[in-house]
Amino acid sequence: MGVGNFYSALQVISEQWIFLHLFLREWRNWLDRKVGLLSPLADRDVNYAAGLNGRPCNKRRVSWQEAVMKIDIDELSPVQRKVRVELPAETVAGEFSRAYKNLSQRARVKGFRSGKIPRSVLQGMYGDEVKGEVRSHLVEESLGEIVKERNLQIVSRPEVETAEFDENGPFSFSAIFEVKPDFEVKTYLGLEVEKVKIAITEAQVEEALQRLQEGHARLELVEGREVVQKGDFVTLDFEGMILPQFEDAVVGLRLGERQTVAVNYPENYPNKEIAGKAVDFSIVAREIKQKVLPALDDEFAKDHGECASLDELKARIRERLEHELGQYQKEELKEKLVSRLIEAHPFAVPPSMVERQTRYLMERYQNQIAAQRDAELPAPMEEVRKNLEPRATRQVQATLLVEKIAQLEHIEISDKDVQERVDALARAAGERAKPLRDVYARAEARDDLRAQMVFERTLEYLLERAIVKEVDPPISKVDEQAEKR
Repeated sequence: MGVGNFYSALQVISEQWIFLHLFLREWRNWLDRKVGLLSPLADRDVNYAAGLNGRPCNKRRVSWQEAVMKIDIDELSPVQRKVRVELPAETVAGEFSRAYKNLSQRARVKGFRSGKIPRSVLQGMYGDEVKGEVRSHLVEESLGEIVKERNLQIVSRPEVETAEFDENGPFSFSAIFEVKPDFEVKTYLGLEVEKVKIAITEAQVEEALQRLQEGHARLELVEGREVVQKGDFVTLDFEGMILPQFEDAVVGLRLGERQTVAVNYPENYPNKEIAGKAVDFSIVAREIKQKVLPALDDEFAKDHGECASLDELKARIRERLEHELGQYQKEELKEKLVSRLIEAHPFAVPPSMVERQTRYLMERYQNQIAAQRDAELPAPMEEVRKNLEPRATRQVQATLLVEKIAQLEHIEISDKDVQERVDALARAAGERAKPLRDVYARAEARDDLRAQMVFERTLEYLLERAIVKEVDPPISKVDEQAEKR
């Protein structure tokens, strides 16, 4: 198990809480714009009909708006609902009156004072616009009230269909949307997970030491040699884009002489005119340099490791590797816990959440490819999507499960905890501390950070209560053959 892959192993965990707080932000913004901006309505006690069968149920406080609505809610699937709503003519007429009254205050019509424009005049000039405004307001207000009163955890934007209506009749509409699945989490404490026994080897310490040595190498001008050799660093004059194939093509060039070299382009190169072909380049080698490594001795340890000796530097490297390995195994155990939870709690996930997470992962993939100059040509996006959808589905399942457990165990993050995390991030940001603090001065950003911290703390909570069993690493094929010999 390579310790160098530690940070990439954190991506799956981080992607889960990133998705959660990004989605909550998106849904919160939409709800505020479309549904949540409701006028305060007086509440009163009523005997409320359940909606699906019309039979009376227990008395509860509901808003006046919901009391006069006829509501039917159909369960199309475990994660999809269809709401049918009918508003009485009185409500519709009142909404038209409000709309025309507001319009009369704003409109400018020649021959009439502001606020004194007859409704019939406004109907002739703005009737269609007012009808559209009334339709939108009735849907937004009534749907928002239903979401609130029925505690519907919507995770997609509603698809709304409205029936034709006029100013003196009732208004009806339907809305289809996805909701969070309703499931029960039973077994999540005391789960058993296996931890493979792994120790840092001397070879890994030496490898890390060599990487440190490489990081402090210097380039020196080659003297007394005019021919480029493999491993040289060469300054070239040419037109075009550097490709990995240039490394072999420039071997054998002589300094100062213009020469033609053939570069073979891969079959999947984006430019179809040269894909799979050899293209000639006219280039001149101007300078040859070689990489010179510093000696690995006590002086190197003092200069680049802040240690008194090379042995002390090696000991510090081992300590760092062991810490990274411990962190890696800890995150691996969390992933195993998540897998156990998913296996024990099968439930349907909303397709819209999977789609949103898939798009998020695809954007991350594209950004990573763009940041890697020497990366191989990316796979077609259709193939990328196909490969990422299972991961997206799993991450949505994990997000919903961990969210549910956090609620059951009352796991919360205080304002003080959030501020301490912001302070730690600012210290790590160095010169970028001020812009980072400006970002987290916004309530929305702090809510996102809080969601991340709840996710992290819940996984820590589960790991602390898990039964961790240490096991020997599996024997590789090479080891098996060695034992037989």
